[in-house]
Amino acid sequence: MPHLTLEHSAPLAESHDLQALCQALFDSLAALPEVPNPSSLKIRTIPCPVWVIGSEPSSFVHGTLLALPGRTDAQKAAMTAAVISTLSEFLPDVGSLSVNFGVLDAAYDKRTL
Repeated sequence: MPHLTLEHSAPLAESHDLQALCQALFDSLAALPEVPNPSSLKIRTIPCPVWVIGSEPSSFVHGTLLALPGRTDAQKAAMTAAVISTLSEFLPDVGSLSVNFGVLDAAYDKRTL
């Protein structure tokens, strides 16, 4: 944990190296004490082919960071700040960068090999 999903304006996939961005986000989150088990990190992107936002330039990345319960507000803030910092570094020309922190339900389950 955590999982980070990045929704973004689709043209960003052509103009930016999103694989490198995902790796940088992985490295940034893995370095935090709030992420004691980096092997469980999952980061992915979802291009949005259609969007409307109220700012210019009309490009965006919105991150949803999901983790298991138990982190303090300060720990959540440290994690979202790391994401915003990395997004800002890699995407200085993108009009809107945002990230939200969500807590997974106790019913969350997974299987790995």
